[in-house]
Amino acid sequence: MAATTLSGKRIAFLAADGVEEVEYVQPREAVEKAGASVELISLKPGSIRSFNHLDPAKPYDVDVTVADADAGGYDALVLPGGVANPDFLRGDPDAVRFVRAFFDAGKPVGVICHGPWTLIEADVVRGRRITSWPTLRTDLVNAGATWVDEECVTDGNLTSSRKPDDLPAFCQKITETFAA
Repeated sequence: MAATTLSGKRIAFLAADGVEEVEYVQPREAVEKAGASVELISLKPGSIRSFNHLDPAKPYDVDVTVADADAGGYDALVLPGGVANPDFLRGDPDAVRFVRAFFDAGKPVGVICHGPWTLIEADVVRGRRITSWPTLRTDLVNAGATWVDEECVTDGNLTSSRKPDDLPAFCQKITETFAA
């Protein structure tokens, strides 16, 4: 089997303070290893602080603010989890518009853990089969999604996963779907 290549692909990672460290780092490493160019997009310039659950972890430099980012310039989007991260993102109109633009264009999107909160705000989960951290089940169902408790779920251009333990399957699947 040939290795999946993302050479020439530009992938946006949208995250804010409170992003779950492993849910940002492992997917980023996976798509970069496959040859993609990655940019970290956030709400403000400078850096964001990742977390290991509730403990502060490392800072990461922001490449571009979401207000200045053009979804048309990217081939795919990844929304890592963490509790605070997607809550900050869903409250920002520019972040919500940026996410919705990927769905409007039919581009692939990967989301994990609490990341679907931003998808709910962007009104892009209605009629979709999706998974997430279990506490988002009611939110997703109320937004019109069919929630399932599975390691990794792909519905059209959307790939979702539940938690850090699911990262190997999630990273493999987003690399495959982003390459298609």
